[in-house]
Amino acid sequence: MTEGHTITIEQTDDRVRVVHDGQVLAESERALVLHETGCPPRYYLPAEDVRLDLLTPSETHTYCPFKGTASYWSLPDAADLVWGYPEPKPEVALIKDHLCFYEVEFTRA
Repeated sequence: MTEGHTITIEQTDDRVRVVHDGQVLAESERALVLHETGCPPRYYLPAEDVRLDLLTPSETHTYCPFKGTASYWSLPDAADLVWGYPEPKPEVALIKDHLCFYEVEFTRA
Protein backbone atom coordinates (compact mmCIF):
# COMPACT_ATOMS: atom_id res chain seq x y z
CA MET A 1 0.00 0.00 0.00
CA THR A 2 1.11 3.55 -0.52
CA GLU A 3 1.80 5.77 2.43
CA GLY A 4 -1.43 6.83 4.09
CA HIS A 5 -3.55 4.27 2.21
CA THR A 6 -4.55 1.11 4.02
CA ILE A 7 -6.78 -1.85 3.32
CA THR A 8 -7.79 -4.32 5.98
CA ILE A 9 -9.99 -7.37 5.48
CA GLU A 10 -11.80 -9.19 8.25
CA GLN A 11 -14.21 -12.07 8.51
CA THR A 12 -17.60 -11.06 9.90
CA ASP A 13 -19.82 -13.28 12.01
CA ASP A 14 -22.88 -11.47 10.65
CA ARG A 15 -25.30 -13.17 8.30
CA VAL A 16 -25.35 -10.84 5.29
CA ARG A 17 -28.28 -10.74 2.87
CA VAL A 18 -28.20 -8.67 -0.34
CA VAL A 19 -31.56 -7.60 -1.78
CA HIS A 20 -32.28 -5.64 -4.98
CA ASP A 21 -35.88 -4.62 -5.76
CA GLY A 22 -37.19 -7.22 -3.33
CA GLN A 23 -35.16 -10.09 -4.82
CA VAL A 24 -32.50 -11.82 -2.74
CA LEU A 25 -29.25 -11.80 -4.72
CA ALA A 26 -27.00 -13.26 -2.06
CA GLU A 27 -26.99 -14.56 1.47
CA SER A 28 -23.90 -15.54 3.40
CA GLU A 29 -22.52 -16.29 6.83
CA ARG A 30 -18.99 -16.17 5.39
CA ALA A 31 -18.74 -12.55 4.24
CA LEU A 32 -15.56 -10.51 4.42
CA VAL A 33 -15.55 -6.81 5.29
CA LEU A 34 -12.98 -4.72 3.43
CA HIS A 35 -12.01 -1.39 4.98
CA GLU A 36 -10.14 0.95 2.65
CA THR A 37 -8.90 4.48 3.26
CA GLY A 38 -11.44 6.98 1.91
CA CYS A 39 -14.11 4.37 1.12
CA PRO A 40 -17.08 2.97 3.02
CA PRO A 41 -16.73 -0.58 4.38
CA ARG A 42 -17.63 -3.11 1.68
CA TYR A 43 -18.95 -6.63 2.12
CA TYR A 44 -17.39 -9.25 -0.15
CA LEU A 45 -19.41 -12.46 -0.31
CA PRO A 46 -18.18 -15.85 -1.54
CA ALA A 47 -19.32 -16.42 -5.13
CA GLU A 48 -21.00 -19.68 -4.01
CA ASP A 49 -23.37 -17.60 -1.86
CA VAL A 50 -24.42 -15.32 -4.75
CA ARG A 51 -27.27 -15.98 -7.22
CA LEU A 52 -24.96 -15.99 -10.24
CA ASP A 53 -27.84 -17.36 -12.33
CA LEU A 54 -29.46 -13.90 -12.10
CA LEU A 55 -26.35 -11.99 -13.18
CA THR A 56 -24.84 -11.37 -16.61
CA PRO A 57 -21.12 -10.70 -17.07
CA SER A 58 -20.44 -7.12 -18.13
CA GLU A 59 -17.85 -5.77 -20.56
CA THR A 60 -16.80 -3.31 -17.84
CA HIS A 61 -13.40 -3.64 -16.18
CA THR A 62 -11.76 -1.12 -13.88
CA TYR A 63 -8.31 -0.99 -12.35
CA CYS A 64 -7.48 -0.23 -8.73
CA PRO A 65 -3.78 0.21 -7.94
CA PHE A 66 -4.37 -1.44 -4.55
CA LYS A 67 -6.65 -4.36 -5.46
CA GLY A 68 -6.09 -5.06 -9.17
CA THR A 69 -8.50 -5.33 -12.13
CA ALA A 70 -12.19 -5.70 -11.31
CA SER A 71 -14.76 -7.52 -13.43
CA TYR A 72 -18.47 -6.61 -13.27
CA TRP A 73 -21.85 -8.32 -13.52
CA SER A 74 -25.26 -6.79 -14.21
CA LEU A 75 -28.96 -7.40 -13.73
CA PRO A 76 -31.37 -6.51 -16.57
CA ASP A 77 -32.30 -3.29 -14.74
CA ALA A 78 -28.98 -2.57 -13.01
CA ALA A 79 -25.75 -2.34 -15.00
CA ASP A 80 -22.51 -3.18 -13.24
CA LEU A 81 -24.23 -3.81 -9.91
CA VAL A 82 -21.73 -6.45 -8.80
CA TRP A 83 -17.96 -6.59 -8.99
CA GLY A 84 -15.11 -8.82 -8.02
CA TYR A 85 -11.37 -9.20 -8.47
CA PRO A 86 -10.68 -12.51 -10.25
CA GLU A 87 -6.91 -12.06 -9.77
CA PRO A 88 -6.50 -9.65 -6.84
CA LYS A 89 -3.14 -8.29 -5.81
CA PRO A 90 -1.37 -10.48 -3.21
CA GLU A 91 -2.04 -7.99 -0.39
CA VAL A 92 -5.81 -8.52 -0.79
CA ALA A 93 -5.77 -12.17 -1.91
CA LEU A 94 -8.61 -12.97 0.54
CA ILE A 95 -11.17 -11.32 -1.78
CA LYS A 96 -10.45 -13.76 -4.62
CA ASP A 97 -13.66 -15.63 -5.55
CA HIS A 98 -15.75 -13.06 -3.63
CA LEU A 99 -18.23 -10.52 -5.01
CA CYS A 100 -19.30 -7.08 -3.84
CA PHE A 101 -22.50 -5.13 -4.57
CA TYR A 102 -23.45 -1.51 -5.32
CA GLU A 103 -26.71 0.14 -4.33
CA VAL A 104 -28.49 -2.74 -2.67
CA GLU A 105 -30.16 -3.35 0.65
CA PHE A 106 -27.91 -5.19 3.09
CA THR A 107 -29.26 -6.79 6.20
CA ARG A 108 -27.08 -8.24 8.92
CA ALA A 109 -28.31 -10.68 11.52
